[in-house]
Amino acid sequence: MLIVIIVTFMILSWAVSSRLKNKFRKYSQVQLGSDLSGKEIAELMLRDNGIYDVSVTSVGGQLTDHYNPANKTVNLSQDVYNGRSAAAAAVAAHECGHAVQHATAYSMLEFRSAMVPIQNVSARIMNIIFFAMIFGTFFVQGLFTMDTALLIIIGCYSVFTLFAFVTLPVEYDASKRALAWISDRNIVNTEEHAMAKDALNAAASTYLVAALGALATLLYYVMIFLGNRD
Repeated sequence: MLIVIIVTFMILSWAVSSRLKNKFRKYSQVQLGSDLSGKEIAELMLRDNGIYDVSVTSVGGQLTDHYNPANKTVNLSQDVYNGRSAAAAAVAAHECGHAVQHATAYSMLEFRSAMVPIQNVSARIMNIIFFAMIFGTFFVQGLFTMDTALLIIIGCYSVFTLFAFVTLPVEYDASKRALAWISDRNIVNTEEHAMAKDALNAAASTYLVAALGALATLLYYVMIFLGNRD
């Protein structure tokens, strides 16, 4: 059953990721009427929101764009940083949306950030549990019962699932801020705005699939635990 869940969501993840790449490739060919680069759009959005302590940098890779709250940088992939397309505008503004969230103490972003160390600890615990169960079953049984192991796994996956679902409003809100700003600032026209929205919706679907995958895995272990108690 677990293999079915993993394979199903691997296929879904591949499908939504391919869809995102195709849309980004398609909309990257649409030259912006405003002829602004992703870097210029990002810097303008930051200034418009009164943010002067966040820098915009270029990073390698494709679709590696992200906002880093630790060093206050909006990191744009080269295609977005230098691009003057509907896709570049959407991604650059979206990442700045996260910077605006940070600057305004957006509650869901703060909650997500607070969960990061808990998620990291949970991931390490999961690795230890699975390694021990695969390569040292006798050792695990000497320390705790299978029910205890399942409870630990359920606890860890509860953290993963909560983190994944908290990520959703953070991402959707950043896109909402981005789309509103590029429209109000006349960065895009009506047609370009529709393309930007479509690209950001495709990106959001990757987070939705990840959240549903985490939830499905959590429910799987809960059912095993409940089954063992019967």
